[in-house]
Amino acid sequence: MRELIRRLPDEGIVYFGDSARVPYGTKSPETVLGFARENLKFLKSRNIKLIVVACNTVSAVALPILKSEEEIPVTGVLLPGALGASRATESSKVAVIGTTATIRSGAYRKALHAINPDLEIFSKACPLFVSLAEEGWLDNDVTRLVAEKYLEDVIEFGPDTVVLGCTHYPLLKGVISKVMGPGVRLVDSANECAVEVEKILAGNDLKKRAGSGGGIKVFMSDVPYKFREIGERFLGRSLGEVTKIQV
Repeated sequence: MRELIRRLPDEGIVYFGDSARVPYGTKSPETVLGFARENLKFLKSRNIKLIVVACNTVSAVALPILKSEEEIPVTGVLLPGALGASRATESSKVAVIGTTATIRSGAYRKALHAINPDLEIFSKACPLFVSLAEEGWLDNDVTRLVAEKYLEDVIEFGPDTVVLGCTHYPLLKGVISKVMGPGVRLVDSANECAVEVEKILAGNDLKKRAGSGGGIKVFMSDVPYKFREIGERFLGRSLGEVTKIQV
């Protein structure tokens, strides 16, 4: 959302976080698809014109089905992240870290190899990173120890580029970068996703004219402790009113 606001300041954004049912990354593909359908149903009730599936797990296991079912444009974060990684790497060695469901799906591996078949790819599930980010433990001894344990075989693989294959992981970017060491690029799909959204809006004549407003509306299925603190730190601005809804 931060990157969308930066790139498309005139667009109104409706944000829905299904915090009552996360983490998605430990659930079956069938459950993830069911939750995603319910989430999209709510978003469509807000008179939106494009949906960004801003979750790597849903993008990995459900996006093609969601796209086939919807009349309005639907895009995700996985392909933009893969494109960003393929451009960033110089050694052709790319590591992907993500939730268990994202890694098991093999979606990043498929997307990266479709872009460049010569890439060497190493994938690693890091499920506790989500809980640490939700807890607000962004840079402490516990987080560092967990990162060191998860990333030891990633370091052994020796990539020059690591895809942060979960939208929670950029919150831990500082710790992950310290553990991986200098010279390793961390790819967050947010900027690439915002570029893709702008292309879709322009291509479908949906982009708002300059100076026409903008603003955000935030909806959650639960409002967890420290959500506002963490959200505003990540967004770099006030969230405004946060509305709790039942999905």
